[in-house]
Order: sequence, then C-alpha cells, then structure tokens
Amino acid sequence: MKRISLRMKMFIFSFILVVFSVVTSGWIMILNISTAFEKELGARAIAIARTVAQLPEIKSYVGKEGGSEIIQPIAERVRLATDVDYIVVFDMERIRYSHPSESKLGTLFEGGDEQASLSEHEYISKAQGVLGFAIRAFVPIMNDEGVKQVGVVTVGILSPTIQSLIVEYRNDMLLSLFWGLFIGLIGSIFIANHLKKQTLNLEPYEIARLVEERSSMMQAMDLGILATDEQAKIIFMNRLAKQYTNFYGHSIMLRELFPETWLAKESQKSNEVIYRPLLCHGVMYLVRIYPIKVKDRPVGSLIMMTDRKEAHILAEELTGIKTLVEALRAQNHEYMNKLHSIAGLIQLERTEDALNMIVDEISDEQNVVQFLKDYISDYSVLGLLLGKRSRAKELGVSLIIDQESFLLEIMNGLSSGDMVTILGNLLDNAMEACLNLEDRTVTLCLQSNATFLFIEVQDNGIGLPDKAERIFEYGYSTKQKDGRGIGLALVKQIVDSNKGRIFVSSQIDSGTIITVKVGMEEKDD
Repeated sequence: MKRISLRMKMFIFSFILVVFSVVTSGWIMILNISTAFEKELGARAIAIARTVAQLPEIKSYVGKEGGSEIIQPIAERVRLATDVDYIVVFDMERIRYSHPSESKLGTLFEGGDEQASLSEHEYISKAQGVLGFAIRAFVPIMNDEGVKQVGVVTVGILSPTIQSLIVEYRNDMLLSLFWGLFIGLIGSIFIANHLKKQTLNLEPYEIARLVEERSSMMQAMDLGILATDEQAKIIFMNRLAKQYTNFYGHSIMLRELFPETWLAKESQKSNEVIYRPLLCHGVMYLVRIYPIKVKDRPVGSLIMMTDRKEAHILAEELTGIKTLVEALRAQNHEYMNKLHSIAGLIQLERTEDALNMIVDEISDEQNVVQFLKDYISDYSVLGLLLGKRSRAKELGVSLIIDQESFLLEIMNGLSSGDMVTILGNLLDNAMEACLNLEDRTVTLCLQSNATFLFIEVQDNGIGLPDKAERIFEYGYSTKQKDGRGIGLALVKQIVDSNKGRIFVSSQIDSGTIITVKVGMEEKDD
C-alpha cells in the first residue's frame, strides 16, 4: 500500500480542521442567535402582558359570567396590533376568557406552567402550548383596588426553530462558510508546504529511520561522542561518553560537566577542527571538536573523546618504531659524514689516522649504546634517546645523559607514549634554547621504576623571562617560528593527571632547569 505523503496528510488534516471549525462556529452562532432572540421575545411578551393586565375592562370582567364577550375582542385587537401569536386571559379557576381559537373559550388552561402565576408571581416560561412551542409571559391580574388577584394574562410568541433560523440566515452562513473554507484551503497548502520544507522534504518515517540509524551508529562507535547546541549545552551523549564522564542524566551545560573553560570556548568558535587533551575524573582523553554548521550558520559542535591510554596501547609499537627510525636516520646522517672523513684520510694515505678515528668512534658509540641498553628497559624510550642524541649532534648540541640515570620499568599509571611525550618535548625545548650559543650543552637525568619518576633536563641556553610557568599554558610558545605552544602543555597534563609536580628554575643567559617528579611526595617531604 502506497504511503500518504506528509504534505497530503497535513493538507487533509488542516482542511478538515478548518471545516470543523467553520461548521462549529456557525452552529454556535445559530445557538447564540436563538438564545438572544428568545430573550428579546420574552421581554416583549411580558411587556404586552403587563399592559393587558392593567386594562380596566380586563380587571372588571375576568371571573364574571359572560366576561369573555368583553375580554375576547380586546385581547384579539391587542394581539393583532402587537403581532404576537396569542393572548390568553383566565381566571383563578383557570377558565379561559380569551384565545385566538374561539372554540377554546370557557375551557381550562392546561399549560402546566401556570401554577405560580395564580399566586401573584410574574415570570416568563418556555413550554409547549396548544399552538406549539412558545415563549410565554405570565402576569397576574389584580382588582381595581390592587389587593386581590382575579386572574392571569399570558402572552405567547411561538419560538423560532433552529431550522427556521438556518433558513433565515442561510445566505450569511454560506458566505462565511465559503470564505472560511477558501482561507483554510490556502492556509492548509501553505502549512503543508512549509512543514515539508522544514523537514528537508523527508517523510516522517524517513526522519525516524534516519534518526534511528544515526543513533545506532553513534552508540556503536568506540569513541565518546557528545553533541552541543550553539549555547554549548549538551544535547546528545553516546554510551561511551556517558561512561567516560560518569554522567547519565539529562541535558547539561558543557562547562558544568567539564570545568576546563577552554573546552566551552573552543566548542563555540565553530571555524576549524580543534585537537586537545582533556583531563576528566583523573583520566586523560584526547578530544577533537568539530564545528556543526547549517547553511553556514554555527548551530553547535561535535566532540569526540578517546581514552589516551587506550590510544597509546594501540600505538605503542608504532611509537617505538617511529622513534627508532628517527634514531637510525640521524645516525645514518652522522655516520655518512664520518665515513667521508675516513675516506679522505685513506685517500691521503693516512691509514693510521683513519684507523684511530674508526676505533675511537666505535668505542665511544658502543659505550653510550651499551649504557642505555643496560639501564633503559623500554625500547620506545631507548629509541627516543638514541634519536635525540644523534639529533643533538646534528645541531651541534652536546647531549649528556647522567650516569645515574636508569629506567627499570615505566611507572604505574604512565605508558611508553607518556614517557616519549615528556622526554621528547623537554629535550626539544632544551636544545632549542641553546641554538644561538657557541657552547651548547643539555644534560638529562632520568630515574624511574614502578612507583616513582624523576626527570631533570638542564640547558645552558638563553633562559626564560619572568613567569616561567607560562610555558606550560596552551598556545604559549618561546619559539619565534612554528611555535604552537602545545608540547609542554601536554607534558603538564600528563604530570598533573598522575598527581605529579613540575619545577622550573631559570636565569636569563644562564640556562634553565626543568624537574619532573611523580610519586615522590614522601621523599620530598
């Protein structure tokens, strides 16, 4: 069976609603007219009845034998003059003295609603009479002295039926119905088209299926996914995001869930993809913020969270391979230069000098490599140090590794990737600080086991200006070119997430010492 389109459904529904509204309004209008008409008829009837009850002839002859011969002509003249349907005069015994039908004279009044009028009460009633359903006014007739009731005057005006009112006002009603339906038809078409446009020409079942598919995909992804609106209010969280943030409630502002103020600010920039680490409940996450735009207008952002440790576990081998490759590349460049020197000595027939150079180089390199292999147990860190040592030689920097250094095992809570990040960034910044000097020296002391980590990097560079702690802020860089201010900020986040501390000691033109301590509170105290 073919589905009815949303546009057609809205058109039919709106049109039926308009028809119902117009018909209902017309019916209510008829009822209001009928009620108002009846009130007007009642007021008119009781005014006529009061007038008739005050006529001297009526007062004098009601209740007397032959009184109908005097009362009937008077009542009929008044009836015809006022255009009412009947005027009936009866005495206290309910004997009629006037009636439009003379055959009813002398008979009992049998309306059923006249009892109160026999007790000097004046009122209006609506009841079925001899001539039909009518609005009737009852007024008591008092004697000339006004102290004794002698009869009752009732004036009746037949009440118009609903059908008669419809017939009377049919032209006005048809005109109103026509214009109502016409305007309703135009409005229905407009609403249907507007709604279809707002739903991107998708049918409701298509929207429902699309939402279900997108939700299932979001829930199935191995990423924590959050969506925010333009006010940075979280409107969607998948299962992994709820697990990461330990929040299972309803919508909440991003700044309330994450105290980091930069996250809410970056999520509202909506101009480029942002990559940042994020500390949440003591766990480090890698965060990507994607702007969401509709017709070039920012409407929110999509935030993807990845557990940094899980990412490092997957990238552990790749990280180690990369650092080893960098070490080999740097060593290859260094050895090529030395081979050129040896080749030149051989060409000059200075074979003894060439042999001594080979022996010295092999001995020096073997000593360093053997020391690192003996005291550095993690291959990623080992590869990094070899690579940085070769890189330092390329830059003309003397990288000295303290003989008291050791890495028995990586401290609990840290990964090889964390160690590579900390050491790599500290050494890079130290070597960068020495480049403008002739004597360039960087010293590294690394000590680590399962319970603590100690790293000290010292350089004899240009030093840091006041407020040296700013080097750990995002976006702050001491480099003149290509500095993004991220490396040391990553170092600080890793150290903070493991409840460690960083100490900076620096003097202008004398150098800088950066010390990292994790898990050493008792020793420090």
